[in-house]
Amino acid sequence: MNIDVLTLFPEMLEGFFCSSIMKRAVQAGIISYDLVNFRKYAEDRHNTCDDVPYGGGAGMVLKPEPLGKALDEVNAKSKRVIYASPSGKKFTQEYARELSLEKDLVFICGHYEGLDQRIIDEYVDDEICIGDYVISSGEVATLVIVDAVYRLIGGVITDESLEEESFTGPFLEYPQYTRPEVFCGRHVPDVLLSGHHEKIALWRLGKRLEKTLLNRPELYDEASLDVKTKKLLIKN
Repeated sequence: MNIDVLTLFPEMLEGFFCSSIMKRAVQAGIISYDLVNFRKYAEDRHNTCDDVPYGGGAGMVLKPEPLGKALDEVNAKSKRVIYASPSGKKFTQEYARELSLEKDLVFICGHYEGLDQRIIDEYVDDEICIGDYVISSGEVATLVIVDAVYRLIGGVITDESLEEESFTGPFLEYPQYTRPEVFCGRHVPDVLLSGHHEKIALWRLGKRLEKTLLNRPELYDEASLDVKTKKLLIKN
């Protein structure tokens, strides 16, 4: 997958693409990326990329000309273009999985009061909301989406690691433990030390149910439970 990110602050993003799992994906040729500072497409000597909103109101709006030129430079109209915005559609794991199938993605990082609507109308395919809150940086919101998407591409993370994560199935992930066996007087559950794989699997399923009911009961309400899961729920 190739990822183009249009931003006024590429330095906020560079570290992400040069670190950890993303770095390995780039080195392996699974991911390529380009951070495009659209300020260089501004048309005046001050490189102005924002202006006051028509109709009045607080804040500034990102001008359409610099963004439009930058989008044309990356051939955005032939790719899927995403704009992270509180006004967008809710971002979910299923949405991330859908985006992970694309060959090219273009992200626009907003700021201030957002983009001139004509950029959205002309170029944007997906206006995405990462949650019911507002943050000041489009770069941060964009990285949330990028991180959720790229890890689902084949070869980035093993299928086994993805299988039992939260939101992969109907329930949240079970608790994890590692050495030492005792920390701050708290012991690793005996079942995890037993070597009995069936009992461990049942314990983990029970904990997934327990955590989901406690933290995200609406996920349980939406889940279609198989017979084994129903029996385990009744037992617990």
